[in-house]
Amino acid sequence: MKINRLKTKDYSIVIGKNSLLTLTSEIKNHCPKCKKIAVIIDKNIPKKFLTKIKKSLKKYKIFIFFVSSSEKIKNFNQTKIFINKLLKLNFNRTDLLIGIGGGIIGDMTGFVSSIYKRGINFINLPSTLLAQVDSCIGGKTGVNSKYGKNLIGSFYNPKVVISETEFLKSLPRREIICGYAEILKHAIIYDKKFFNFLKVNTNNILSLENKILIKSINTSCKIKLKFTEKDFKEKDLRMKLNFGHTFAHALEIQNRYSNKLNHGEAVLVGMFLATKISKLKNLCSEYTYNQIENLYNKNSLLKNLSKYLKKNEILKSIKFMKNDKKKEDDKVSFIFLNSIGKTTIPGNYKYKISQVESLIKNLF
Repeated sequence: MKINRLKTKDYSIVIGKNSLLTLTSEIKNHCPKCKKIAVIIDKNIPKKFLTKIKKSLKKYKIFIFFVSSSEKIKNFNQTKIFINKLLKLNFNRTDLLIGIGGGIIGDMTGFVSSIYKRGINFINLPSTLLAQVDSCIGGKTGVNSKYGKNLIGSFYNPKVVISETEFLKSLPRREIICGYAEILKHAIIYDKKFFNFLKVNTNNILSLENKILIKSINTSCKIKLKFTEKDFKEKDLRMKLNFGHTFAHALEIQNRYSNKLNHGEAVLVGMFLATKISKLKNLCSEYTYNQIENLYNKNSLLKNLSKYLKKNEILKSIKFMKNDKKKEDDKVSFIFLNSIGKTTIPGNYKYKISQVESLIKNLF
């Protein structure tokens, strides 16, 4: 069994085919007093994985909570349901919660873990490419409100993250592209060499070619860790990871978190807009813009997303930026691009909503 193990300050990330087999030993190592385990799992996860997990954890008392994964259920009401179940079952802080699913499940399980008795053990098993390269790293947990995405949450690290790449084989290509969006973001904002690798290997990643896939997940995780470990509470440097996300979150809210536009697709749109604005403001060169546009076109990354790149659709979404959790005053902060691997400094480009509207009108 060949797996990769990334060590962070507070936990490990285990990546690879059959990495799920390490779960028992990880629990023994990190939760030695654990007697009860609550598994919060996306009901669409193939049954064979849950069967394997239950078999490997037969010495523990296991409780399975199935969830229909959707941004619409990522809220306080669902959080309250889980907490009441744990209280009724008399879970202790030495027991364990395991989240199995995409970023929604990971964020919500992490949030429940952080507030239940002021912190219970948490292990994250991300089952989507998006979760494996992004949301499982950095300790962010949270739920949505009617005012915006992830506005209620905490910073709380898992004991371990196990990224089983076999999970990905059950996903539609659309979900793989969704995860690829964050891989691409990491390359654009930090690593020109990795970006050049993606120019050649994007199709191999989308086709889940094992060696290329694991290398891409590994590299992507390392890049994100460089930001999150230096700035865990997102005060400065970590904000660079928001490249494209201010537009993305606004579009998601505008579309009521519907299946019409998933997070990764919104990020692809948001990064493209941020790059176009970077060129408009002469922050990046025509050559930099063309490199990104060519990669998008070569891999049809905006296929079926043209609606969200229309001026009126973007203008309708802008009002939702006023509740962005990273906003410190009446202005919205943006990360723009200087070149492949280098962004603007967080806080240097802040605009009122009316100024953002003018910016978009000038873009079209």
